[in-house]
Amino acid sequence: MIDNKQLESIKKKYKELNDLIMDPNLLNDMEKYQETMIEHANLSEIYNKVVQYESLLSDFEANKELLQDDLDDELKEMAKEEHKTLEEELEKTELEIKTLLIPKDPNDDRNVIVELRAGTGGDEAALFAGDLYRMYTRYAERQRWSIDIMSTNEIGIGGYKEAIFMINGKGAYSRLKYESGVHRVQRVPETESGGRIHTSAATVSVMPEAKDVEVNIEEKDLKIDVYRSSGHGGQSVNTTDSAVRVTHIPTGLVVACQDEKSQLKNKDKAIKVLKTRLYEMMLREQQEKLAAEKRSQVGSGDRSERIRTYNFPQGRVTDHRINKTIYKLQEFLDGDLDEMIDALNTAAQVEQMTATEE
Repeated sequence: MIDNKQLESIKKKYKELNDLIMDPNLLNDMEKYQETMIEHANLSEIYNKVVQYESLLSDFEANKELLQDDLDDELKEMAKEEHKTLEEELEKTELEIKTLLIPKDPNDDRNVIVELRAGTGGDEAALFAGDLYRMYTRYAERQRWSIDIMSTNEIGIGGYKEAIFMINGKGAYSRLKYESGVHRVQRVPETESGGRIHTSAATVSVMPEAKDVEVNIEEKDLKIDVYRSSGHGGQSVNTTDSAVRVTHIPTGLVVACQDEKSQLKNKDKAIKVLKTRLYEMMLREQQEKLAAEKRSQVGSGDRSERIRTYNFPQGRVTDHRINKTIYKLQEFLDGDLDEMIDALNTAAQVEQMTATEE
């Protein structure tokens, strides 16, 4: 049973927001108006569930009283069936409210910057990084999100030693935040004549895009180098110094971008990636300081943690954090990720609810 004080608090807050929206003076402050409208929209779903829950609870109590009356057999049987249905609906609605009460990650609606890097396995690892790049871009296309390539280091046969790209779309971080970690592939490489299965790996990092107001970078803290872009094998592909390498002196972070022909565009992209990395460092420091709060196993985002295996001989994908296996490998690599993402989000919610109840 949900605490009645929680229900009353939600209804009170919803009424306050309704009254605030009706106040014409709110329009004088557009920033506060937008914040209020977003908060109202976010609270509406849980408020409607609370109203539904209280209505069900009222019907349930009335039905319970009815069962105490002296009814004929037919009416008593109908009342028992109604009691069972109402009880199931109450439990379902209560779970939905508890899920909605879990504090929302403030970064959930943000765009993301994804960094892919080939790990152990040489060219095969780079080819696998290329598979992951196509997998995430196809998933983004399914969601009608846009892709902006920040930086790539190709090996020339369809793979990447490194690929950094931004996915622009509402809720991108909420859907992709559990993808960070080591992804492992087991398959027979195209170059392997003996038909032996090789194991290779690639590292994925998913970071919420930083806003300018959150990460302030002083120009004096940056060391900017320009050089000529190079293609496969190191050959020059540009006659001008358009590639940019930005070093953040206080932290030693280095970001290089060379995909654009414009030096200015490469610099802007490099600084955007740098700000996002600094923001992620800040978030990680905050998480580590919250020692009393239980760290979520699903959401730890440890890049050194092996999180998933893509097994080609068996046609399966296994996520080791939640022990879930999907036997649709090709569809998965074609961007059909929702089943796995939904399972990861559900596992994280259950873990958060358990931690809250302890």
